Amino acid sequence: MEVPLIGQGTWMIEGSRESELRAIDAIRTGLDLGLTHLDTAEMYGSGRAEELAGKAIARRRDQVFLVSKVLPANASYDGTLRACERSLQRLGTDHLDLYLLHWESSYPIRETMRAMEKLVDDGRIRFAGVSNFDVAQVKAAQAALPHHRLAANQVFYHLKGRGIERKLIPYCQSQEIAVVGYTPFGRGAFPPPNSTGGKALASVAERNGRTVRQVILNFLTRLPNVFTIPKAGNPEHTRENAGATGWTLPEEDGAAIDRAFPAPSRDTPLAML
Repeated sequence: MEVPLIGQGTWMIEGSRESELRAIDAIRTGLDLGLTHLDTAEMYGSGRAEELAGKAIARRRDQVFLVSKVLPANASYDGTLRACERSLQRLGTDHLDLYLLHWESSYPIRETMRAMEKLVDDGRIRFAGVSNFDVAQVKAAQAALPHHRLAANQVFYHLKGRGIERKLIPYCQSQEIAVVGYTPFGRGAFPPPNSTGGKALASVAERNGRTVRQVILNFLTRLPNVFTIPKAGNPEHTRENAGATGWTLPEEDGAAIDRAFPAPSRDTPLAML
């Protein structure tokens, strides 16, 4: 399947009636602009984010690459099957395009992946994947899927957290596993305008006629098979996010960002939120 490099995340979109209506509008705006990769999870707002996502995509389901996740506490064989059915009900759909284990569970990975394979065979999901998995964990998940391939690994990825570029991204590329970066603006780690990194980004943005956020999203999706899902919080941000695609960051500007936000020179533990 072809999936947009820039998608829409739904973590913490629930809240007041006004904020929820704004989030629904943001998701619909994103769909109009081609941001049809929509990510949610049963954990987000204890299912409320899935309900809001379902409202946003009503009558437009066929336009959406829809993703949700099972909580590790629910990831036994039977628990995964039940959790998926609850998510489908909240989303108002009969299938997910991608279903992920949110992070490593205390249940054996073979149990969760066996349930994932049944869900694929039953047409309840199209692809199975994981989230917050390092290379060893990805390999274990692959080994637990004898009949279907592991399609994606969703991980924390931003300019100040580039450790996955050392081993995780290359391994996933070699296996044709999509890497989906969440929280691309760092959640509290966004470069201040007056910092060295902030000034470098502003210069790159000005040279390319883009915003700093658009430059960041474009840089983070420069590697093959790497996607990102910034939050769909309001229509303005969604419109800005959509402007991160359809153009190529010049090599010299990519090098400037690389100097300002260098990837670590040694292996680092996989970070997660």
